[in-house]
Amino acid sequence: MSTKVLVVDDTIVFRRVVSEALARIPGMEIAGTAGNGKLALARIASLQPDLVTLDIEMPEMNGIEVLQAIAAMRIKPGVIVLSAQTVRGGELTMKALDLGAFDFITKPDGGSPEENIAHLTGQLQPMIRAYERLRQIRSLLHTQPGEKPAASTPIVAAYAPAQPPAAPPRQRARNGAPIVLIAVSTGGPPALAKLLPALPANLGAPVFIVQHLPALFTQPLAASLNAKCALEVCEGKDGQRALPNHVYIAPGGRHMKLAPGPEGEIVIKITDDAPENNCRPAADVLFRSAALHFPGRAVAAIMTGMGNDGTAGLRLLKRGGCFSIAQDEHSCVVFGMPKEAIQANLADFIVPLDQIAPAILRGIREAAL
Repeated sequence: MSTKVLVVDDTIVFRRVVSEALARIPGMEIAGTAGNGKLALARIASLQPDLVTLDIEMPEMNGIEVLQAIAAMRIKPGVIVLSAQTVRGGELTMKALDLGAFDFITKPDGGSPEENIAHLTGQLQPMIRAYERLRQIRSLLHTQPGEKPAASTPIVAAYAPAQPPAAPPRQRARNGAPIVLIAVSTGGPPALAKLLPALPANLGAPVFIVQHLPALFTQPLAASLNAKCALEVCEGKDGQRALPNHVYIAPGGRHMKLAPGPEGEIVIKITDDAPENNCRPAADVLFRSAALHFPGRAVAAIMTGMGNDGTAGLRLLKRGGCFSIAQDEHSCVVFGMPKEAIQANLADFIVPLDQIAPAILRGIREAAL
């Protein structure tokens, strides 16, 4: 079965580039195009597309207003936002993700038409495949975007199969207070907006997050989350001393590492090392640094996202006695990163999104014993 896509952009050139990029992906059907938001809404109603590629900055009716209108419609296609890689683009993209957009890509800046088409095809194909899998799951569960799975029994915390945790809490070689590490990608901003407000102001540990985002996008994310949380949320800075009850997000397009300071404190290091797992920032970089310098202190959570980033680093953390959490399939936008950790028998607990905060609190209590 093909996936029907509506292409929305206020420039005819970019509508053509996106359409040609989509045409190179097997199973795509270009249902139509629209040059503004009002026309897009009319064509969503008449064409009933499965997916919309939506320009975020348009005159007359922008992408944010389109998403707000879609929320009130009976037909709710998936939306992939196309954004400029600017501060303004980052701010609008975070709003779009809060409003239910599936994911986003940044528009090519320069290059030939053929280069731009190839670039967009490479970005869109894995994203669309992930969305198609999500549609299949929702169809099986009879849910709509934003609804909870129609499970016959409650989803509860469960030990990962096959093996017990690599190092029980009492065997941890701990030397210091707990730290919380979070790896997240596709579907991450809305998931973090649910998780972080559920953590108390007196958490008693610093929180370090790798969210796969480009430069200029993590500062708006941090500001948005800070307004929702009891904890202080900011973008991590090189040389910054990490404090309990603060959340540090890796800057977009750069790696974040942890290192010991002269008095044993945690110091953030920001680097431009090569990408890992095709990601920068990469969770494996953060996890590996914590495993090296702060063994036995980590409570690590791997959440929704494509790929396998975080699994290799989590394996190192487990050798020191890490308490580990993986988000379950039903509550993930994309069950990629958590699935890899679970299949590697590295997850102590597999929980839905709304139980990750309690699991983190339990991990902090156990790490403090």
